[in-house]
Amino acid sequence: MMLPKAKIVHCARDAAATCLSIFKVHFRGDSHRYGYDLGELADFHNLYTDIMAHWQKVLPGVVHDVRYEDFVADQEGQTRALMAHLGLPWDDKVLSFHETDRPVRTASAAQVRQPMYQGSV
Repeated sequence: MMLPKAKIVHCARDAAATCLSIFKVHFRGDSHRYGYDLGELADFHNLYTDIMAHWQKVLPGVVHDVRYEDFVADQEGQTRALMAHLGLPWDDKVLSFHETDRPVRTASAAQVRQPMYQGSV
């Protein structure tokens, strides 16, 4: 393995919610054409699910799954489990992720400036 001490954080969300969210975004350029066809998007999501199952099997204990729905229901508990998996000390500041001035250039730029919310569950 190229990075033997690496830890992987796998963030997952309900398949239908994920696909619909991608479908609604207008990506720049041609890099995400699959996102404009629900059938193709479902195929991509199935491939993604299969490959993540493969890595879970091949790298037991390395991949830490974080389900979006679980995370918004219990932000502190899920964050503590994540920090423990990463071998990082707890810091209450991680719960205030939205209080930052750093630039964010993604489709979710406005969302990362808000506290955790359940509107997308």
